Amino acid sequence: MNKPQGAGGSKGGIGRYLIGLALMCTGGYLFLSKVLVTTGAFSRGFGMGTHLYNMGSGGFGVTGGMILIPFFIGVFMVFWNSKNIFGWLLSGLSVIALIAGVIVNIRMTIMPMTGFDILVLIVLMAGGAGMFFSSFKNFDSENI
Repeated sequence: MNKPQGAGGSKGGIGRYLIGLALMCTGGYLFLSKVLVTTGAFSRGFGMGTHLYNMGSGGFGVTGGMILIPFFIGVFMVFWNSKNIFGWLLSGLSVIALIAGVIVNIRMTIMPMTGFDILVLIVLMAGGAGMFFSSFKNFDSENI
């Protein structure tokens, strides 16, 4: 009779797999709960040619409104004639530029933590990863 397979089809322990996964998820959750995600003011733009047009306030930026103007024109052109490739291209590039502007303005900072918090995070994530990946190894029943 074949013995039931463990995690990943090996003879490793399913218990080690589940405990390691739980530890990794707990450590990851605690780490991500300490990360603060904010956005910059998109209305100030995302810095096109800041080195060329230094106006004292950070230079010239491409704002969300500036991106919506070619989008409006592109949508108008597509509705006027749906086979207009330039209208589709203008609309698509405007949407890509708008998404890129949002992504560029995301800021991530880690909130202050105590040394104990950092040690707990490292032990949970690294220890959980060690248990998780070791569950894919073959274990003899004598060496567990």
